[in-house]
Amino acid sequence: MLSGSFIELKQGLKKLPGIGEKTATRLAMYLIRMPKDEATGLGEAIIKTVSSFSNCSICNILSDVEPCIFCTDSQRDQRSLCLVEDTQDAYLIEDTNEFKGRYFVLGNLLSPMDGIGPNEINFPLLQEFLAANPVEELILALSPSVEGESTINFLVNQLQDKVDKITRLSTGLPFGGDMEYATSRTLTTALQRRYSADK
Repeated sequence: MLSGSFIELKQGLKKLPGIGEKTATRLAMYLIRMPKDEATGLGEAIIKTVSSFSNCSICNILSDVEPCIFCTDSQRDQRSLCLVEDTQDAYLIEDTNEFKGRYFVLGNLLSPMDGIGPNEINFPLLQEFLAANPVEELILALSPSVEGESTINFLVNQLQDKVDKITRLSTGLPFGGDMEYATSRTLTTALQRRYSADK
């Protein structure tokens, strides 16, 4: 029976999304069978990449440069800001080529039961962002889940007097769905048909 470092590796792999006991065991076994230089090269690439990324001090997106490429791009529409839950969502929207403004990453969705309140969704940093970078339209590109709806309601109540227009994504995103699993075409349609968030 395998033990020690193999078990530690397997437990680490199980922390990855979508990886259960059997898949973690299979991946760990594959890694220890790989040529040593390839396996250690993979480990070094993970260490290098993880250590080089941090949250942008302006928009909170994970980036390997500070400030991030979105915050330093003068060609982007400074009047439009898209709020997303995490960095991956920002890049999913960017891949649609439909949105040309800036992004802000909340990092979480409101969930009082889990101890996630306004501070945990970086609302103070968002307020600082808006004070320094006034926008005409705030797009709430959040997953249509219970937590997403709660976050949208909170943001609308807090910001409706500070932003001219607050919109949210429209058709194509089913309630309870996740942005991560939406296709590029679905996100493009949702962006094109966004509507006022306070109605």
